[in-house]
Amino acid sequence: MNVRTKLTSDIEGLAHQVDPLSRRGFFLTASAAAAAGYTLAAGPVSAQAIHTDTTGITAGDAKVKVADGEMPVYYAKPANAANAPVILVAMEIFGLHEYIKDVTRRLAKAGAFAVAPDYYFRKGEDLTKITEIPKLMPIVNPKPDAELIADLDATAAWAKSQGGDTNRLGIMGFCRGGRTVWIYAASNPNLKAGVAFYGTVVDPPPQKSIWPKSPTELAPDMKAPVLGLYGEADQGIPVAQVEAMKAALQAAGKTAEFKIYPGAPHGFHADYRQSYRKEAAEDAWKEMIAWFKKNRVLA
Repeated sequence: MNVRTKLTSDIEGLAHQVDPLSRRGFFLTASAAAAAGYTLAAGPVSAQAIHTDTTGITAGDAKVKVADGEMPVYYAKPANAANAPVILVAMEIFGLHEYIKDVTRRLAKAGAFAVAPDYYFRKGEDLTKITEIPKLMPIVNPKPDAELIADLDATAAWAKSQGGDTNRLGIMGFCRGGRTVWIYAASNPNLKAGVAFYGTVVDPPPQKSIWPKSPTELAPDMKAPVLGLYGEADQGIPVAQVEAMKAALQAAGKTAEFKIYPGAPHGFHADYRQSYRKEAAEDAWKEMIAWFKKNRVLA
C-alpha cells in the first residue's frame, strides 16, 4: 500500500496540489516558516500570508483542564467587550500554528471570543515541526471522536469561565477541523451554528472503531445549522459526496446550506499555502460571518 492510499480524504486533497514553487509568492524557507510560526508539513509557506494584528483585541496562550491533563489553547477576544460570543476554531492536522492563530484573531476582530484548542497535545509532539504529512497520520488519526467532543466541551466551558457567552456558541474549522464541525454539531445541543471549510463527510472504513459515524451518517443527529464551504476541484472530497451530505440533511429535515466554489481546490482559504484562492477565500469568510449573524452567534 502506498502512502497516498493511507491518507484520509481531507488530506488526499492536499496530496494532489500543484508544486508550490510553480506559483509566485511561496518562497519562505523551512527555517523562516518555522520562525514565523507556520507548519512545515504543508510545504513552502507563502511570503504573502495574511497577518492580523492585536489592535483592539486581547490574544494569547492558555491551558484548559481536561480529564487527563491540561490542553494548550490559543485565544483572542475583543479587548473592551463583555460577554463576547464564543467561537471554537477547529484546526487542520498541522497543529496550532500561525495561520490558525491568525484566523482566531480575525474572529476576535469580528466580535467573537475565539479559542483554538490543541487537541492533539496528548501525543507530546509539536505538529508544526513535523516535515512530512505521512508522519502526522499516526498522531492525528487515532484521535477518538468521543475524546475530541470532550475536548471541545472543555474549551467552551473554559471560555465561559473567562467571560465568554456560551449561549451564543459557534464552531468553525478547516480540513480535518471541518469534519470536526460536523461531528460537534451532531453532539452538542447548546451549539448555535457551525461553519465547515472543506471538511470530509465520508470517513475511511479503518477509522470506524474510533470514528463511529461519518458526518453523512450523523445527518439525522445534527443539532445546529451548519454552513458547508467546499471547493469544486477538491480531489479528496468529490462534489458528489457533498451533494449526498446535502441530500441526507434535507431528508432529515435539518438546517444547512452549502456553497461550492468553482475551480477551488482543497485548502482554498489557507492563505499560507499554494492552495489559496483569494476570491473564494474572501467570499467564504463573508459567508461565514453572515451565517454566524443569521444564527445569532455574532451580533
